[in-house]
Amino acid sequence: MGTSEGGHASGDIGRRVARRREELGLTREELAQRAGMAAGYVAYMEEHPPSLSRSALYRLSRALHTTPDRLLGADIDTPPGAASTAELHPRMRVLDPDECMELIRPGGVGRVAFADEGRPPVVLPVNYMVVRGDVVFMTETDGEIARRASGPLGFEVDRLDDTMSEGWSVLIAGQGRIVTDPEENASLENSVPLRPWAGGRRDTYVRITPTKVSGRRIETGRLLR
Repeated sequence: MGTSEGGHASGDIGRRVARRREELGLTREELAQRAGMAAGYVAYMEEHPPSLSRSALYRLSRALHTTPDRLLGADIDTPPGAASTAELHPRMRVLDPDECMELIRPGGVGRVAFADEGRPPVVLPVNYMVVRGDVVFMTETDGEIARRASGPLGFEVDRLDDTMSEGWSVLIAGQGRIVTDPEENASLENSVPLRPWAGGRRDTYVRITPTKVSGRRIETGRLLR
């Protein structure tokens, strides 16, 4: 595996570069132009473990509006938002329901929340997708979520960008139900590519139909250059 001059393992840099580039909506050619690199090298770097000089790593981080440490994965154990904001006067904007659903539409990892009277609330991470306006995720048939999924549920998704001091959060209140209809199960299996990050067997679909959708976004007003 290649290393940068600073001695950090760089085998995952390609994946982090590609992910950050996609977050910013850049093509490989646009990133190459910003970083002063050949487009072919950017393509190679995203698909193979590269060995980067400090200069190349610095140019990449500047072009991607991030830091060398984040590309190297040196801050992987740091909670999001732990760093102080780089923007002195960020603005908070209320999102309308359509904006909220558009933000969570690609799917990913969210948090499902439920509470019983007299018991502390429980919040658990799940891999989810949005299917025809509903939040869909899988859980263990005999697990805690499945036992409590039929009824009012909360669901939250957020994204934070420490480097740009920007981020958003979407909160959904809705009605949850276990999917028991065989045809609906088959349809979801064919159309919803859910693969839990945590591994393990997940064989029961849960759908949350939103009754209230709200969100907030922190913006700095800075434009990409």
